[in-house]
Amino acid sequence: MAQVPHFDRVTIIGVGLLGASLSLALRDKGLSGRITGYGRKPENLQRAKEAGIIDEYRIDAAASVEDADLVVLCTPVGMFTEAVSTIQHALKKGALVTDVGSVKGRMVAEIESLMPEGVRFIGSHPIAGGDKSGIDEARKDLFIGARCIITPTAQSDGDALDIISSIWRLIDCRVEMMDPFLHDDVFALVSHLPHLIAYALVNTVDSIDPDRIDYSGGGFRDSTRIAMSSPELWRDISRFNRENLLNVLDVFRDNLERISRCVEDQDWEWLEKEFSRAQKLRLRMNK
Repeated sequence: MAQVPHFDRVTIIGVGLLGASLSLALRDKGLSGRITGYGRKPENLQRAKEAGIIDEYRIDAAASVEDADLVVLCTPVGMFTEAVSTIQHALKKGALVTDVGSVKGRMVAEIESLMPEGVRFIGSHPIAGGDKSGIDEARKDLFIGARCIITPTAQSDGDALDIISSIWRLIDCRVEMMDPFLHDDVFALVSHLPHLIAYALVNTVDSIDPDRIDYSGGGFRDSTRIAMSSPELWRDISRFNRENLLNVLDVFRDNLERISRCVEDQDWEWLEKEFSRAQKLRLRMNK
């Protein structure tokens, strides 16, 4: 078993909900010393410092990682490659790099290729967060009980994999290993598609009569809660998981058209069967 890790210096690239919550969790579990934040908005970083989320911040990405033992990419996934390209020359030998991104696949291989000699990257995806973003929503217990998918490759260093896995376990995540490409296939279906549908549901109301949103009940609110998530974040996820999303959108379209035909043909018996099929699988989540 790997020893309990401790990082004298940690850098969080992107101090939003996940980055700030991870910083609080690392500190709470005694896994970190000084924590440096980097982001695009100095005022947000200053607020994070005042709130005790980070100890210091930099507005220069490379300067923020110069002495870091652990670097965590917490920006929208569309910024990962640019961020790593900017900091790669400043990463010290022996540093570990991970992320919290919802897309892996080719991106993992790309980031691995940008690592300088002696610096190791292991992809991570904690299934945590919410529809609200920003440091005001950050909390140290955000990851408790959450599944965290680790996405090693054939190039992954074994010791680095053990250390990164142990970090997530020590902040009370349920860690699971998964191939990066399988990860994107799975989460296109159970995470990325639902977000697209939620945005489309709200836009359907907007297309017919936006004022009718005032009459929505709990069902509509529950179904569309995730449409309050960051448009920038989900734009990037859609971009980088495009092929898998197109595949699951085709299947969703088939299911939607089948329901549409039932209503058009007044085939209520078959419609009930469609609903029952969905109910049965949905109930499985409660177990």
